[in-house]
Amino acid sequence: MFGFMLVVFGAALAAGLAGAGSALGTGVVGQAANGVVSEDPEKFGRLLVLQALPGTQGIYGLVALFMIINRAAGWGVSLSEIPVRTGLEVLAAALPVAITGLVSGLYQGKVCAAACSLVAKRPDEVGKGMVFGVVVETYAVLGLLGTILLLQKISIG
Repeated sequence: MFGFMLVVFGAALAAGLAGAGSALGTGVVGQAANGVVSEDPEKFGRLLVLQALPGTQGIYGLVALFMIINRAAGWGVSLSEIPVRTGLEVLAAALPVAITGLVSGLYQGKVCAAACSLVAKRPDEVGKGMVFGVVVETYAVLGLLGTILLLQKISIG
């Protein structure tokens, strides 16, 4: 049963930490965007796109959670029969998306908050601000890819 608990803990870390990164990142951008919109409400649409960017890490964490649960279900053993070693492997496999989701979500939020200042002064340059944010996003995608690749190598026993 302890092996199954480790699997669930890994899934929870993947979703929880990546989701926390998204919450922190979107919160930072939301604060900056509110300041800009208070001066010029017409910029709301452009700023909303910037705020949405750090929200993707939470999605990646949920994808990892579903993959972990589906992987465990596919082993064809009862949940109480999952070995501790396998549970630890799943927990370790969840860490790339969990850690990169947390860190990149926060830093992408900071980059996108700075882009809000760019939009405040030059509204037509929102695309450049988005590109800076997407560069940070790359590492969240790589974290998810790492988790997927590691999960594919885990088997019972």
